[in-house]
Amino acid sequence: MFLTVLIAVMIAGLAGWLIYLQRKNQTAEKSQNAQNTGLQLQAYERLTVLADRIALPNIISRSNISGLSCRDMQEFLIKQIRDEFDYNISQQIYVSSDAWKAIINLKEQNMLIINQIARSLPDNISGTELNKNILAYLMNDPKGQLHILVSEILSFEAKKIL
Repeated sequence: MFLTVLIAVMIAGLAGWLIYLQRKNQTAEKSQNAQNTGLQLQAYERLTVLADRIALPNIISRSNISGLSCRDMQEFLIKQIRDEFDYNISQQIYVSSDAWKAIINLKEQNMLIINQIARSLPDNISGTELNKNILAYLMNDPKGQLHILVSEILSFEAKKIL
């Protein structure tokens, strides 16, 4: 009889210990999930800022340096886009592949627009004229507003996490 009681107490103790470990693991998992969610949301925030920073109207307003030639301004704008992108490249591990592709497409499209417009202009034109031509193109072509669509995609993805 004593042995039966001892075995019952040991089984109850073991069961209690297993329940404790399970709850401890669940708490740790919840904590880890909350931390991951926080990292993902921060990544979406950073990429939203990136999309805004490499939007052509914004990058031109920050980079309107007088005295540069068209080719120098072209190189300067491209470098600004690449630097911003490179600074945030690590965020791709926290976001969906669709969100990251949208950022890459925005970067590539903006660099393509800059290069195509710069190539279409005479060699002796100023960087300020390049900027004016880029802005005029953006006003007349809805594809030039891709940064707005990218920001909406990032916002939608972030809201799915919440």
